[in-house]
Amino acid sequence: MIMLNLNINEIKAHFSSYLDKVRKGETVVICKRNVPIAEIKPIHQITNKKRLIGLAGKEYPDFKLSDAFFEPLPGDIMAAFNGEDI
Repeated sequence: MIMLNLNINEIKAHFSSYLDKVRKGETVVICKRNVPIAEIKPIHQITNKKRLIGLAGKEYPDFKLSDAFFEPLPGDIMAAFNGEDI
């Protein structure tokens, strides 16, 4: 992991180029008068893969939903979901 220590004025002058470095995996430490105060680091990218549905029965063969799962929720819980006072 590459880490760059830069003062605020340097970050302000070349912000876009440092964001490109972050996108490529580097971490940028922002300093004020050479004292580290923050860091900018890459975040994990979210994959757009479609998730498979219905694998619980294959991975967990004993997994069963009871009939109560499909029953309507009680009125007070529905009111809470809708932001209503109980």
